[in-house]
Amino acid sequence: MKFSEYLLEKLQPVWRSNHDHPFVQKMGKGTLELEKFRFYMIQDYIYLIDYAKLFALGAVKATDLTTMGTFAALLHSTMNEEMALHRAYAAKFGISEEELEQAQPSPITLAYTHYMLHAAQNGSLAELVSALLPCMWSYWEIGKELARIPGSTEHEWYGEWIRMYSSEEFGTLAMWCIDLLDQLAEGKPQRELNRLEEIFATTTRFEYLFWDMAYRKEMWPS
Repeated sequence: MKFSEYLLEKLQPVWRSNHDHPFVQKMGKGTLELEKFRFYMIQDYIYLIDYAKLFALGAVKATDLTTMGTFAALLHSTMNEEMALHRAYAAKFGISEEELEQAQPSPITLAYTHYMLHAAQNGSLAELVSALLPCMWSYWEIGKELARIPGSTEHEWYGEWIRMYSSEEFGTLAMWCIDLLDQLAEGKPQRELNRLEEIFATTTRFEYLFWDMAYRKEMWPS
């Protein structure tokens, strides 16, 4: 069994809880309140800024030119393509670029991104991939699952999100990261595999907390 398969099997309860969260399910059915998705879009923009830094760190920690180049390409596409698309999509919800740039992170966004960056900066390339993979992998799986709901990909507000994350292009990136983790985990002692599992499990749980934070529109207590 590949290491990624082991992780997915071991973490099925929390993995499924992400898929089954009301935010995700209502998005697929087209019944999610627009203000909740609007809140999510702003926090996701903040998240993406730090997520892109993981690709930069991946290029630094890579030991071969192919992996280094792929991380560099991911950084470029995130900063210059995905975030531009994100700004355009946010504009549909009345979110200006100024509002995105001035937005403050929620406690969950802050905790999630800081945890990933801490694991990436202080650990190996395998630890970095373990930290970033649950977001990319789960979004691909969620996108494909929601795309199977009749009419979901054509929904006025959420169809674009579902099409983006269920796309073959996004799936190719997710599979590259999955394969990279399997390659990096091969032959590692159990102590190191346990650390990779711990990081992967933590960011998987943060994915749930991120959906929940968006659904509740949670910021700092007043």
